[in-house]
Amino acid sequence: MTFKPKYIVFGIITFVIIFLMNYLGNDAPDKFSRALLTAVAAVVGLAIGMWIYSKNKDGNHPDFD
Repeated sequence: MTFKPKYIVFGIITFVIIFLMNYLGNDAPDKFSRALLTAVAAVVGLAIGMWIYSKNKDGNHPDFD
């Protein structure tokens, strides 16, 4: 999978939104590390999902009917 600029922009936007949601809405003493870990996990999940989506785009995926 080639990293197109739009995928990188989606990843950055996702990271910023998830990080801010967790950092600003958390009162725990380790809120920075929790927010950072959650945002990184969200971007990794997004990357895996986009990889699977682009892999199945060619039409050679099996049907699970």
